Amino acid sequence: MRRVSGSFPIVLMFAAWGLCALGLTACGPNEQGRGGPPRGAPEVAVVTIAPQRAVLTAELPGRTSPFAVSDVRPQVSGILKARLFTEGSQVVAGQPLYQIDDARYQAASASAKAQLANAKAALTTARLKAERYTSLRTEKMISQQDFDDAQAGLEQALANVAQRQADVDTARINLDYTRIRAPIAGKISRSYLTQGALVAANQDQVLATIQTLDPMYVDMNQSSSELLALRRAIAGGQMSGRANDATEVTLTLEDGTRYPLDGALQFSEVAVDATTGTVTLRAQFPNPDGVLLPGMFVRATIVEGVEENALLVPQRGVTRDEKGNATALIVDADGTVQRRVLNTSQTVGTSWLVKGGIAAGDRVIVEGLQYARAGEKANAAPFNRPDESKAAAAPSEK
Repeated sequence: MRRVSGSFPIVLMFAAWGLCALGLTACGPNEQGRGGPPRGAPEVAVVTIAPQRAVLTAELPGRTSPFAVSDVRPQVSGILKARLFTEGSQVVAGQPLYQIDDARYQAASASAKAQLANAKAALTTARLKAERYTSLRTEKMISQQDFDDAQAGLEQALANVAQRQADVDTARINLDYTRIRAPIAGKISRSYLTQGALVAANQDQVLATIQTLDPMYVDMNQSSSELLALRRAIAGGQMSGRANDATEVTLTLEDGTRYPLDGALQFSEVAVDATTGTVTLRAQFPNPDGVLLPGMFVRATIVEGVEENALLVPQRGVTRDEKGNATALIVDADGTVQRRVLNTSQTVGTSWLVKGGIAAGDRVIVEGLQYARAGEKANAAPFNRPDESKAAAAPSEK
């Protein structure tokens, strides 16, 4: 083989040039071009916490129920001759609904009246006899026994008249019951029996059902722990409660729309359900258009009270740690970022109601959280809230 002298040093020289080029590239001034934040204290936007008045609400699931429900049943026996209402219509209290064959009850009423007239005639005879025997007894022309018998006969005649009068009243009531009337006002269901059906007094089978749908009840369940916390807060002076008749309730329907009319809280249950640990609350809502129907699922928002010096932290400034605790980053007077663990109670609008972990005057970071680090410096600037009025006034694009 033929050997080329001097080629190995040339290869080493080219390798050295390549390493030098790679080193210049790696050590160049573009180290910051990796997408990270600029060096130095980051810029963050903060909200200064100040006590403010907060209206506290609770959103509870609920079901609608009628204001009143009445099952229509016959109170006398007989054959249904006619239905006097339109199924599914609105009826008023006292409106005739059914007619039962009343021939038998007409006859019973006439018989009772005749017996009453007979009793009254007997009473006239007994009264005249008692009066005559009274004068004869004064003149000692009859015995005491005859006088006592005449007085007893008068009393028996009076009692017989009273009994026959009661029979007349009973017959009249039964005759009136042959026309079945609506016990309450409301919307009536379909008729469960037709003409020609035999009905009995106070039978189990209902003829129809009437439901009063205006107003309408909404029954909700609230946990006993939340109710106790609310009462403790009111008793401790941390917030002011409202009387039941002044408590406003709003509804959100199943499709997410808001029911246009507000209701009022009527009462809360006096006992806790042992199986669910909840207390039942009932609110009353006007329902003039019949939007609310029995059995609908709704979500009710109840105004529970007012806290005059509430500390509200924007939700955008609150995060959760690995244990699920609510935390927030604040910037102290020296410009150092600190992490605080918050004791949150509930949401109020777009903020958290905080009971501990923060104080009035603290500056909470709401923008730039990804750049801020606890224990490091940060340049804090007031958070400028977007001008919602201008956004609402701006014309929408079509």
